[in-house]
Amino acid sequence: MPNEDAVLSALLASSNRVTAADIPALIDEAGRKLGLSGAQVYLADLQQARLTPLVHPAPETPSPIEPNEPNEPKETSKPTEPSKPMGPSEPIQIEGSMAGLAYRTQRTQRSRDDCTAWVPMIDGVERVGVLRVTAPCFEDALLESCAALSGLATLLVTAKSSHDELVVDRTRSRTMTTQAELLWAFVPPRTIGTDDVTSTAILEPAYEAGGDAFDHSLGDGVLHLALLDAMGHDLASGGASAVALGASRATRRAGGTLADIATTIDTTLSEWIPDRLLTAVIARLDIATGQFTWINCGHPPPLLIREGHVVPQAMEFPAHLPLGLGLGQAAAPDEHHIRLQPGDRVLLYSDGVTEARTSDGSLFGEQRLADSVIRSMASGNAPPETLRRLVRNLHEHHRLHDDATIMLVRWHPH
Repeated sequence: MPNEDAVLSALLASSNRVTAADIPALIDEAGRKLGLSGAQVYLADLQQARLTPLVHPAPETPSPIEPNEPNEPKETSKPTEPSKPMGPSEPIQIEGSMAGLAYRTQRTQRSRDDCTAWVPMIDGVERVGVLRVTAPCFEDALLESCAALSGLATLLVTAKSSHDELVVDRTRSRTMTTQAELLWAFVPPRTIGTDDVTSTAILEPAYEAGGDAFDHSLGDGVLHLALLDAMGHDLASGGASAVALGASRATRRAGGTLADIATTIDTTLSEWIPDRLLTAVIARLDIATGQFTWINCGHPPPLLIREGHVVPQAMEFPAHLPLGLGLGQAAAPDEHHIRLQPGDRVLLYSDGVTEARTSDGSLFGEQRLADSVIRSMASGNAPPETLRRLVRNLHEHHRLHDDATIMLVRWHPH
């Protein structure tokens, strides 16, 4: 068997100047060199409901050769046969499947006959999909090679995702509105984190999102957070949130405080999109100490979850006015502080979540939101899976009347 490092290095070198359409064949070829019978990438869709194969397209059959002139010998050519599919080409539901179990738990799953394994594809702490690998049998050394191959496959797919339409196509199940395209172009990956902290967010309705947006980033030992909700549900609303994200990042990267960020958003919106207001929670977490600092501009207060319970009124303070009013020299929003304990979770959400209604008209509500998160965490689910399950439950039993955005932050210093 070729050296694993050599195989993966060759795969990396081969991927530099190819499109995403070429990636499946390269990964399959590398897998066979490692001792596999085959390898195929499956990508999670935007709403994390199914896993869709990144299918290697078959080469086109050449056109028949035109007959030569009379009295000249005729050339014959055997048409090129299409490449054989590398595995199942149909999407797989995340619920109730072995592939989905690997995705949900972020652990490799093996079939009963030990001829197929599903290896999670994880970019940092962001779940991307799974790698389906087949072999006569799986020994520990081969499974370790599969994990390495999956890691490299994740990097290759992620690198192409920003500019290759095939990856975009495989992660969507329907057409997206213009305002949703605008928002998804601005928001970061759903999940980021380190050994000490995890932040994950989810935005629904994914294909028709209008005014909600989220932001999280890491830098200098600090987790920066923002959850925004622009008034309305149209292109101007999406534009307002996009402008607010840009103003937030520019101010933060220039060394501005949370109050500076809020003031810049307010001034920018009032100047360029004067008829749109926006509520927001803007926060920062000192990862070393657990010091959580935030400001609230007209938004529902965050919830602090500790040891399986919501700490009553822990983060309830009078909210500042929404942004976009052009307050100018008015008093800046107050900063609030709380010291987290290891294992604490902070839950931020937009009112579209709590205002979702059942068929009989009852609200989803803050209590049901907190209970859903707490139950999922008690079952051992990681933050990304907790939110995926929550939104799935929300869609099954409630109707959304507005954008619903949820962000869950867990501080887990080691």
